[in-house]
Amino acid sequence: MQNFLFFIDRMSSWIGQAFSWLIVALTFLISWEVFARYALNRPNPWAFDLMIMMYGAAFMMAGAYTLAKNGHVRGDVLYSFFPPRLQAGLDLLLYVVFFIPGVVALVWAGYAYAAESLAINEHSTLTANGPPLYPFKMVIPVSGVLLLLQGLVEIVRCVLCLRDGAWPSREPDVEEVDVGKLKEMVHADGTGEAT
Repeated sequence: MQNFLFFIDRMSSWIGQAFSWLIVALTFLISWEVFARYALNRPNPWAFDLMIMMYGAAFMMAGAYTLAKNGHVRGDVLYSFFPPRLQAGLDLLLYVVFFIPGVVALVWAGYAYAAESLAINEHSTLTANGPPLYPFKMVIPVSGVLLLLQGLVEIVRCVLCLRDGAWPSREPDVEEVDVGKLKEMVHADGTGEAT
């Protein structure tokens, strides 16, 4: 069972990390557009549309990754003080009552939205020669399916925690480095000199 959970986690992580490269491409696109607009006096009318689509795709495809890494925002003020079984029970309730219906609605509506866009060969109307919108709109149901799959894995984790009394392990991820850990890594003392 744990191997299956890790497989879905790895898939969500890989897809999220792959789409994170859109941020790098977006940075270059914005830099080029600023240079073209102000230095060359030749702005690209489609650049703004493409920037919105790239950011939106990166944001949507990061949902399953964030859920896999337990990174979504929650009211941790009281939650962190609860025992694992109570946390799992609350999470399970919220997944069943809110998450699953919401994500199913996202997939359903997103599919209809993308299919209609593809059927009419929809293009952006923000500029005269706007780029096609249907590839961007297809990201909505795809990201919803990935989020739903990761949500089902999280429900299994809740059930396992209710059964065992402890949260099952997760795939390791990069961690933010705080000052204390950084000092330990470089063996520095409080004076600023390495020991």
